[in-house]
Amino acid sequence: MSATTTPVPSANAAGPGKAVRFTYLVLLALALAAPFIGLYPVFVMKLLCFALFAAAFNLLLGFTGLLSFGHAAFFGSAAYVTGWAIKAHGLSPELGILAGTGAAAVLGVLFGLIAIRRQGIYFAMITLALAQMVYFICLQAPFTGGEDGLQGVPRGNLFGAISLMDDTVMYYLVLAIFVACFLGIMRIVTSPFGQVLKMIRENEPRAISLGYEVDRYKLLAFVLSASLAGLAGGLKTVVMKFATLSDVHWSMSGEVILMSLLGGVGTFMGPILGAGIVIALQNMLADKVGAWVTVIIGAIFVICVLAFRKGVIGELLAWRDRRKARA
Repeated sequence: MSATTTPVPSANAAGPGKAVRFTYLVLLALALAAPFIGLYPVFVMKLLCFALFAAAFNLLLGFTGLLSFGHAAFFGSAAYVTGWAIKAHGLSPELGILAGTGAAAVLGVLFGLIAIRRQGIYFAMITLALAQMVYFICLQAPFTGGEDGLQGVPRGNLFGAISLMDDTVMYYLVLAIFVACFLGIMRIVTSPFGQVLKMIRENEPRAISLGYEVDRYKLLAFVLSASLAGLAGGLKTVVMKFATLSDVHWSMSGEVILMSLLGGVGTFMGPILGAGIVIALQNMLADKVGAWVTVIIGAIFVICVLAFRKGVIGELLAWRDRRKARA
């Protein structure tokens, strides 16, 4: 095989089957109807923001095989930059979100150039150390508000004409961005570029032996993941109207890892389901058990890992494959 040979696409590379597409359409219909069936728009918007964050992280871990402990740096830095650009400089929400996403992309390039030369636990520890540096910068920088965070970020008008103060209008904007990013991630993963990423995940030495510049592919995947995580952080700031240190804290990196593992790493719907479970539990238990919510979610995570080692979606897909094999 020559050095320029493209890996043979897997069975999933052709795209989802009819049943999966039908499931996606049903979920999209439910999402479109959410404001009219009694679901609180702000809660669903928060869920969509974290689902996008988890999907971005899954692009790096699930499809490239790189475990980052520092993804909160991209999410949180974009949240702060977006809020600061809108509140202090009067930018429109779309420009503020683009500024936050761009800041996360630049940070992703810097992190990636340093981290991708290492593998395994060393890669994870480098990303964690770099993220902690970002956390302390956010803690000390004057424009972030320190421990109080950046409060009172106005939503403003989209393109100067559409007011985002209405939660329903804001909800459909967030939903449109989420759907576009989800379809974009699917396209990336099922493209020849995505097949190379999967080869790197499965057998990096072989990818190197075939002539692929592995570091370039990993860097691009890292920057794409960081940019999408930053987009999620910027959206979250506009939705919730604030950015705080919790957005850039190491525990946020732990939460996104939890979401991905809980739903199923390496699947499209897994991180979204995992984000839904975690955010729903936090929302339901926060007022009832207070700080114990973290302990309860941790216990649920342990149980799910023991019962569903591939995550909820991963186990369902494995069950479907076993059923097909027996048939």
